[in-house]
Amino acid sequence: MFARLALVFALLIVPQAATAQVVSDQTRMVAKAVTAVERLRRDTNIAPNIDSLLARARAVLVVPDLVKGGFIIGGEYGTGILLTRDNGSWSGPAFYSIATGSVGLQIGLQDSETLYIIMSDGGLRAIMNNRFKAGADASVAVATVGAGAQAATTTNGHADIYAFSKAVGAYGGASLAGSGILPRHSWNAAYYGGNPSPEDIIIARRLDSPQADRLRDVLGR
Repeated sequence: MFARLALVFALLIVPQAATAQVVSDQTRMVAKAVTAVERLRRDTNIAPNIDSLLARARAVLVVPDLVKGGFIIGGEYGTGILLTRDNGSWSGPAFYSIATGSVGLQIGLQDSETLYIIMSDGGLRAIMNNRFKAGADASVAVATVGAGAQAATTTNGHADIYAFSKAVGAYGGASLAGSGILPRHSWNAAYYGGNPSPEDIIIARRLDSPQADRLRDVLGR
């Protein structure tokens, strides 16, 4: 009888422990996003561009660890945190997976902190609808900004998305061409509870978490 009760108790607590671990992973990812944005905004080579663009941004996608395997040809993987801004306030974070089958413009980077600053509704839709999987969406202009470079512009004077990427002691391009950008539904569910869609979090704003306040602060200041 005692053994049976012990087994039932163990079965009850194991899922709870697993969920707590996932939530902890997400909390750590938000903290890493804070660190990534702070580092990029402290870098005098690119900080003026970032500050200017963030002041006008529609949304951001922060990828604290974009890990590359291979050299020139290979693959990349990371978890991204997407937030939108409306009437001057940032939404809660929605978690996404980013996977790329080819490196694109990124050469020699092993682990980079990457920030995509999204300037338009079109750029935001392209991210949310995974329209970069087969190659960069021709209707969405993506500009890459590196060390010592001014923010690149399209012929009409602006880009939909600006990409900043920094590795240890090096800079590289941040290509979205060929990237699969998909919601991490299990992470969003564990972080907020229930089964929220990204739209619930960043468009309708039905959900939020005070754990993201620090991230909103470093984006908004």
